[in-house]
Amino acid sequence: MAGEPQKQHLSALVGHTNGLTKAASLAAAARRGTPGSGAGGGGVGAPSKKLVIKNFRERPTLPDNYTQETWQKLHEAAVENVCSYKASPTLYRQLRQVCEDHIMIRSIFLFLDRTYVLQNSMLPSIWDMGLELFRTHIISDKLVQTKTIDGILLLIERERNGEAVDRSLLRSLLSMLSDLQVYKDSFEQRFLEDTNRLYTAEGQRLMQEREIPEYLHHVNKRLEEEADRVLTYLDHGTQKPLIACVERQLLGEHLTAILQKGLDNLLDENRIADLTQMCQLFSRVKGGQQLLLQYWSEYIKNFGTTIVVNPEKDKDMVQELLDFKDKVDHIIEVCFQKNEKCINLMKESFETFINKRPNKPAELIAKHVDSKLRAGNKEATDEELERILDKIMIIFRFIHGKDVFEAFYKKDLAKRLLVGKSASVDAEKSMLSKLKHECGAAFTSKLEGMFKDMELSKDIMVQFKQYMQNQSDPGNIDLTVNILTMGYWPTYTPMDVLLPPEGKKEFQVSLFQTLVLLMFNEGDEFSFEEIKMATDIEESELKRTLQSLACGKARVLNKNPRGKDVDDGDKFTFNSDFKHKLFRIKINQIQMKETVEEQVSTTERVFQDRQYQIDAAIVRIMKMRKTLGHNLLVSELYNQLKFPVKPGDLKKRIESLIDREYMERDKDNPNQYHYVA
Repeated sequence: MAGEPQKQHLSALVGHTNGLTKAASLAAAARRGTPGSGAGGGGVGAPSKKLVIKNFRERPTLPDNYTQETWQKLHEAAVENVCSYKASPTLYRQLRQVCEDHIMIRSIFLFLDRTYVLQNSMLPSIWDMGLELFRTHIISDKLVQTKTIDGILLLIERERNGEAVDRSLLRSLLSMLSDLQVYKDSFEQRFLEDTNRLYTAEGQRLMQEREIPEYLHHVNKRLEEEADRVLTYLDHGTQKPLIACVERQLLGEHLTAILQKGLDNLLDENRIADLTQMCQLFSRVKGGQQLLLQYWSEYIKNFGTTIVVNPEKDKDMVQELLDFKDKVDHIIEVCFQKNEKCINLMKESFETFINKRPNKPAELIAKHVDSKLRAGNKEATDEELERILDKIMIIFRFIHGKDVFEAFYKKDLAKRLLVGKSASVDAEKSMLSKLKHECGAAFTSKLEGMFKDMELSKDIMVQFKQYMQNQSDPGNIDLTVNILTMGYWPTYTPMDVLLPPEGKKEFQVSLFQTLVLLMFNEGDEFSFEEIKMATDIEESELKRTLQSLACGKARVLNKNPRGKDVDDGDKFTFNSDFKHKLFRIKINQIQMKETVEEQVSTTERVFQDRQYQIDAAIVRIMKMRKTLGHNLLVSELYNQLKFPVKPGDLKKRIESLIDREYMERDKDNPNQYHYVA
């Protein structure tokens, strides 16, 4: 029959293959030194012998037409003939086995692959030949390719919609496309187009539907999902364009809208986690971080301005500034990871808004320091007070009118030192050291002089008391005097008072309190007007003095009618029932609240001092340069002066110095000045 010779030939080919396999196994055993059987082996205990396989003396001679005839028989083998001899089951099993063992083709023909094919550079390897045939006859078929890619994209779309898919199948299919070198052209381009369409629509829809924190969380989730797809089944080369597509459509296209819709709310509510996520996501998009910092800076300016410009908030302005600064610092540290650009923008923003209202922030910062350094301040330990002062100094750096701060700070320091109300000498000197480090020795020279006066006065009083104790009649009056250098201390309006005859009562009191008490040696009851006429003490000072004597803890006087405040028409009598466990009683003076007139007076003194400084700077510059143009002189003044000044003010001072003949205009050029020696 026609099928019989072909069947016998297939059997012979299989037998020949088995023979090659056995020969290879035998050769491997010989290389390992394994004892063989038959001629090379021996019984138990027999000495081992080396197995020597000799080369064939000659290759078997094949007929010239062997290859052609064999291949022709295989090629023309008829399945029908085999089936007609009722060999269909056998044929089916053998065909299945051949299909299952097709991967052995390259192994069987390995010798051919490593000799003939390797020596011919124009021929692809058997493996590459197989891939090329698969690519040409299967994958390159338009219908097959389209259905395959459509199926892959459908699975990915379902997975993006939350369905579970066979990821191992996707991995195998995409790996196959990669091996066949058709991944990029046939799959990746369509995949990225679908991705772009999906996230374009999704970004537009979700920006309308969701709040910003929820939207950012979704964007982050999508980015993580796509990165996971690359790791699981996509080619690594797809990662960059894929992630860039997601970032562009979900973030890059909506940067301004995200900031306008959500940044202020996140900052107002101090949503640290959401702000951190926003910073991280914006840093992934070109221009994102710069835009975020721009909006961040505007927020600081706007929020800070609401604190500074509203007079109704003056009472709490400094504390609100400190709290705001703490909040901003925390956001910079956690969300922006201490980004240097962010820190610099914060400083510029604080400096901008805090100087939108000239002088007032400087005044209130000085008063805030005073409240922290007073003896009545029990809210903080020494370490906490030091930290508070450090924070205040940071705010202080942003203000331009530092001379305004100095004026109010000096006035309050004088009160603390003279009345003995300073919480801690160490804290006072620590603050002085901070100011010196920040502004220089010239800024603090007068303040340091005040401390020197107090120390000198203390030494003098010790010497005075020692002197009095050595006298035959030392007396029983406890006198304390402070000797002050006029240039160091704030100026006070001179006041003439009338001294009554010497009294017989003893208290540790101030001069004004003494004058009032001594009146009661001459009578039992006096009205407010009578006391004012007798002592000539200024009205507001007198009211505070009577308040300390009649309304405080040690009530030496009785006031009628009762009450905490002293008004015109009130009458005062000596409290004959006054009792106290101490022999020597100190009656503290009520501290005067700063009046509007005092604030104006202090501000005017600052303005006057600035005029002197401007005049001195102009003369100093002209004396050195002899001749100078107006613009150059103004420019030099801006460099030297430590406070903000308007061009018009400088022009007025120049005119004043010309009138006083410190300098003169050039006759030919009015914008040129000459120094007059």
